[in-house]
Amino acid sequence: MRQTYRTYGLTLESDLAVTGLRLLPQAESCPDIHLYFAAIPSWVTQTLLLPITAVRVRPSCFLPGDGKFTVSEFAHRHFFQLTFSDSTRFLMDQAATLIWGEPGPGLSYDDLFIYLLGPVMGFALRQRGTVTLHASSLSIQGNAIALVGEAGAGKSTTAAALALRGWPVLAEDVCALAESGGHYQVLAGYPRVCLWPDSVEFLFSSSDALPLIVSGWEKRFLSLDGSRARFASSSAPLRAIFFLRERSTRDSAPLVEPISQREALLKLVRNTYMNWYLDRRQRAEEFDVLTRLVASIACFTVIPSSEPTRLSALAALIESHASQCCNLPAGLGAASSHV
Repeated sequence: MRQTYRTYGLTLESDLAVTGLRLLPQAESCPDIHLYFAAIPSWVTQTLLLPITAVRVRPSCFLPGDGKFTVSEFAHRHFFQLTFSDSTRFLMDQAATLIWGEPGPGLSYDDLFIYLLGPVMGFALRQRGTVTLHASSLSIQGNAIALVGEAGAGKSTTAAALALRGWPVLAEDVCALAESGGHYQVLAGYPRVCLWPDSVEFLFSSSDALPLIVSGWEKRFLSLDGSRARFASSSAPLRAIFFLRERSTRDSAPLVEPISQREALLKLVRNTYMNWYLDRRQRAEEFDVLTRLVASIACFTVIPSSEPTRLSALAALIESHASQCCNLPAGLGAASSHV
């Protein structure tokens, strides 16, 4: 029996239950993406017989160590194979309407779904023409903010800190945008924030305070089920972007300062998801979208402190600036603060 889910503004129909997603109460007649895991469909067998016309290999920040992410193109981009260093692989058609996957040796489908909800869906969104930021996002009273930064900048940690202050999370690491009438909506992702053990210790004073994503991986997750933090299951208009810089040892950190549209645009161009795979036309289209985006919202640079005890101050500072951008009184989340 196939099951239906909603994530990143898309309806997914799967032949297996997908860990990390919430099941829709009823099936959709026309899902956007069909997922195949329980068996190998005929289109996969036929695709694997086609010639591989290009291969691109990139370092992967998704796993610790020197992991690799490989994209193989079949028949000049008619199909793609996404392979990770542990031999987990996915096959996808050009329009990203069909996705098949199998876990690497010794791995489970729970392992597979970690890749699916992160880099695989990120790749699918790019193939479908969705501008996607390498960012985490939260809803501030119905308005979205995005926390943008390179891998390791602290996006997920900061998002978790804000979530523990009462603000619902929209997306974690993969922040998909929908443009309509000059306005931009952040599309809701999935109800988890994934954290490395050191971040869990910053937030909860114990590195094992949260459950492991899956056995054998270091990462843990903060569930957005309402017990500690909440998930914003509906999209929200983007009102502000906060660019996270390197942590500072200065006594003045953390700091939040406004930046120019030009500087914000340059930072966004560098921090869209999987932008290394875009062709010239896609890059030009994305640049136009980002130019309009930075002209319509507030943008800030954030200098976090290298001192973990100041994470609470950073969350409060971002909350204050976000509240002003959204025309809300500051401190609405402070009453439920756990940070």
